[in-house]
Order: sequence, then C-alpha cells, then structure tokens
Amino acid sequence: MQETRRNFIRKTSMAAGAMAAVPLISYGRNSILGANDRINFAVLGIRSRGQAHRDSIAANENVMLKTICDVDDRYFPDYSAKVEEKFGKKPTWEKDFRKVLEDKDIDVITIATPEHWHAPMAIAALQAGKHVFVEKPCAHNPAEGEMLVAAQKKYGKLVQMGNQQRSSDHTIYIVKKIHEGLIGKAYYGKAWYSNQRGSIGVGKEVAVPDYLDWELWQGPAPRRAYKDNVHPYNWHWFWNWGTGETLNNGTHEVDVCRWALQVDFPEKISATGGRYHYKDDWEFYDTLITNFDYGDKMISWEGKSCSPARFFNRGRGAQIIGTEGSVIVDRGGFVHYGKDGKVIEEYKSGQENVSMGLVGGGEMTDLHFGNLINGIRNGETLKAPIDDAYIGVQMLLLSNVAWKTGETLELDPSNGHMLNKKYMDRYWGREYEKGWEPTV
Repeated sequence: MQETRRNFIRKTSMAAGAMAAVPLISYGRNSILGANDRINFAVLGIRSRGQAHRDSIAANENVMLKTICDVDDRYFPDYSAKVEEKFGKKPTWEKDFRKVLEDKDIDVITIATPEHWHAPMAIAALQAGKHVFVEKPCAHNPAEGEMLVAAQKKYGKLVQMGNQQRSSDHTIYIVKKIHEGLIGKAYYGKAWYSNQRGSIGVGKEVAVPDYLDWELWQGPAPRRAYKDNVHPYNWHWFWNWGTGETLNNGTHEVDVCRWALQVDFPEKISATGGRYHYKDDWEFYDTLITNFDYGDKMISWEGKSCSPARFFNRGRGAQIIGTEGSVIVDRGGFVHYGKDGKVIEEYKSGQENVSMGLVGGGEMTDLHFGNLINGIRNGETLKAPIDDAYIGVQMLLLSNVAWKTGETLELDPSNGHMLNKKYMDRYWGREYEKGWEPTV
C-alpha cells in the first residue's frame, strides 16, 4: 500500500530515534553550550553544495552564518546577499581559510570545497578548536581518512560527514525494519547512480583568471599548470584533486547498503570499468562496477556517469535483498517487496530523487545539520560521525585502487588495510605539495 507523508510520519515519528536527555557538555572557551546559545558557522566553498550548507544552517534555530570563504571572487556577492536575506546580517568574506580558523567566535566549520581539501581543512579546523561538517568524501586517499578520525579523537570536537540520507526519516525507518528481520537475513546490497555528463574536452594551459587564487585552490595537491577545463567542477575527474564518480556520488548509496547490512570493511574488493564514451582529459572511468565481498554478504555499486539508463526507474538508489524479500530505498522513498516479488508497503517522501547533485539544502540536509547542532548543544548522537562514516569512503577509495591496478584487493577487515604491502606503500597515501602536508 502507498502511504501519505502525514500518516508515515505519525506512524514512525519515533523511528528516527529520539535521544534521551543528557547533561550539557562543555566544548571550550570556558562556556557551556545550551539550547539558548547561538552557534556561529563559517562555510568554506560557497559554490554549488555550499549553497545547501547556507540554506540548511538557516533552517535551524539560533544559528548564524558569520563568515564565508572561497578562492573564487565571483561567488561572494550573490552568496553574501542570500546570507543577509536569510540571517539578517551580511557575512564577512575571506579567501584564505586559515584566517577563518583564527576567529575564536566561530564554532563550526563546514567544508564544501574540492575533495583534495576535505581532510586537510577538517583536520586544521579541529586543531583550531572547531566542530566540523565535511562533505563526502571526507578524504582524498585512505591515509587521510585515518588521519581525520585520529584528529577527531585527539581534539574532541564533533565531525559530521555529509551523507545526509542517514538523517532521512523514511530511510531510518526502513533500515530499522530490515535490522529487525523485515526481509529475513539481508545479504546483498546493490547501489547505483546514473547521469548524462558530456565530454570535458582537452584543456589548454591559459593564464589564471584574475578572480581565482590558483595557489590556494591547489593547496595540499602537487602543483599543476592552470587549464581551462578544470575549475570550477571538472576537477572531479582528475586524480590530483578528485576521486571520480564513485566518491562523488556512490558514497551515498553504498553507505545505505553498508548501514542496512550492518557491515564495515569487506574482505575483498574488485572493480571493472573504463572511460568509454569520450576521448578527453577525464582520467577516471565513466562506467564502473565494483564489488565488496564480506564472505556471507556483499555490496555492489554500478556507476554510469555518461548514460541516463536507470534501475527500477530511479537514477540512483539502493536495493537490499534478503532471504524473505527485498527493499528498494532512495531519497524519494522506499518499496518493500515480499518473497514472491509483490509490493507489501510503499512510501513516497515527496522529495525529488534525481541524479544531479543537490544545490538546495532539502529536508534531509536540514535534518543532518540539525543533528550536528543538537550534538553540539546537548550531546545528541551524530547520524554520521566521522569514525563510522569514513569506513564507506575508505571502501570506495580502495575500489579506485582495485580499478587502477586491475586486481582484486584483499583487505584486513579490522581496519581496511590492503594486505598487499606494495599497494599499501603506493596507494594508501598521496604526495603533497611541500609545506602543505596535513599532520595530526
């Protein structure tokens, strides 16, 4: 049967896990944060996903977006005007995030920059005494993922990763039901993503535009000449700065599969695919199938960057298969099928479920930011704390290694380390520009 949102929320209002009252927690500056204390934010990276950060911060109570930071001057005026509209006050502008970290009035740093900056910025923010909301993927390479987890433990601030479906009411509800045996033993999660991206062409070395600080944009990454087909988006498809479609979008649905199956690191990872659609500067695959083998369970991800072909008429989603049925769940709702393949329960959230990235905040992102804010104020448990969220990121980073080497990777399931020492030495970390190396 199909439910209305009102009926669903009434039936499952407790499924999201209301938190028991806990003592207020001190987080520095000789103060105790309580429900009446304003929390000040700074957003690093204000194009695209940074707009969602602004809107979802504004959707919560007693908060202020104090400072915005970007290396591209073009985005400041419009973004700043929207901040003033939503918060009643203009933010301060900075190009260099290090100046933002010096401001002791800022409580939370949010990071929506290119991926090679995610972990280094998050670690620096923790060292400066800030809480962090970092977009997925939380790291550009596996070593950074471990460093970020270590930094969070060392400095004691909260770090939430932006896999916002963890805060989706209907996903929380159906995953809980799966854990309770709704489909018997859940043993297979199939995740997918489809898009229709065009060619990025062959870039030309040109002068760096006046509006861009290319040195700061590159930061910890080894230096490359500026080309006209990298900024502001196509860096995703270059190894020096990005992690490919697997981490750009696969992070979300693979995380749902891992959550539903209650698994962490797999025993083996394999991946196959290629760059089939165009001959251009794109360095990753445009089509990839990757498998995560747990022995008695498995997860697969199928990514199609350049084809709109869908599964179950959905551009992205996850199918969880068990011994007594299956569930399809995405941002737009879920369908529960019995063992005979007939629909038992269906729910539609009313939210769009499209393959393109979310520029606006949306309800899930509002709730995800709200969860972090409540974590800071009263100790509410985070939905995507970094010590758990990083596991899915590490898996997908390692699937890139499996694709690059063309070999099945065998892992130590206790920590996700590759058993092949040659690959650990070569692919676990990365080369950094001298002077920009992150440290914990």
